[in-house]
Amino acid sequence: MNLEQKIKEEALRLGFAACGIAEGAPAESEAIYFDTWLANGMHAGMTFMENYRNVRLNPSGLLEGARSIISVALNYYPADLQPQDVPQLAYYAYGRDYHDVIKEKLNELVDYLRREVSINARCFTDSAPILERYWAWKAGLGWIGKNTHLIIPGKGSYFFLGEIVTDLILIPDRPMESMCGKCTRCMEACPTRAIEAPRTLNAGKCISYLTIENRNEIPEKLAPLIGNRIYGCDTCQQVCPWNRFARPTTEESFKMKEELAEMTADKWYALSREQYTRIFKGSAVKRAKYEGLLRNIANYKAINFRKEEEQNTNTYK
Repeated sequence: MNLEQKIKEEALRLGFAACGIAEGAPAESEAIYFDTWLANGMHAGMTFMENYRNVRLNPSGLLEGARSIISVALNYYPADLQPQDVPQLAYYAYGRDYHDVIKEKLNELVDYLRREVSINARCFTDSAPILERYWAWKAGLGWIGKNTHLIIPGKGSYFFLGEIVTDLILIPDRPMESMCGKCTRCMEACPTRAIEAPRTLNAGKCISYLTIENRNEIPEKLAPLIGNRIYGCDTCQQVCPWNRFARPTTEESFKMKEELAEMTADKWYALSREQYTRIFKGSAVKRAKYEGLLRNIANYKAINFRKEEEQNTNTYK
């Protein structure tokens, strides 16, 4: 068994759903797409995306002498969902913060490698300026869908990604051709029409951005379209035909906390800072901050209030 096969077998043993290898060369083909996306202001208020361009596009900026990137995917699709009559979180936010979980597993994989060979390596998971989906595609894990998510054939897109940048020279896997075909379900289903063209996401319209990264008020025209979502959005994945293959994660850390599962709409409305801190300790939801989550809950409440008013009006017509 060669080293590449050993790496992939160990990754699967650690619980990753897929593992592949890409050459650590500059991402020249992605540079044009990325620069155009930025130039068109598609990154909205995420000005940090403008920083470290050369590092983002060249793995050697992350590790001197980088020759290969080992890319992995970890399933987060939940076995149990929130009730539909309460404010909704994106599936990935149900459990423990994925950064911690994946980083632990990546470090274990690096430890395994160091027992096999002498290497320099760094681990990443959405924690540095690195084009995760691009490298996952280059490593043959799947293709980047029209909704900008990485789609793994036979498994879907509910995956966290992680990378090991290393100075090891490894045999790379072959990138996968897109199998989206003529399907545009994700583009049509997006409530705010944030997917303006295949693989072109306008963050300023995206519900995930508006409810998480956005630190301002939600634009008046978009607020009603957010519906029952208070942290992130899964719509463009829920409608994707490839996600009929999604299977629940076996990662205990990603399972919904009991207190979160018991949250009713009224409990969300009354969410105190102390409850927020307790329920979301070690959770990705902390990214939105307490004030941001309250803003989103208030928007949910306003939408529901308008619905009830309309129903009452129609009842007495």
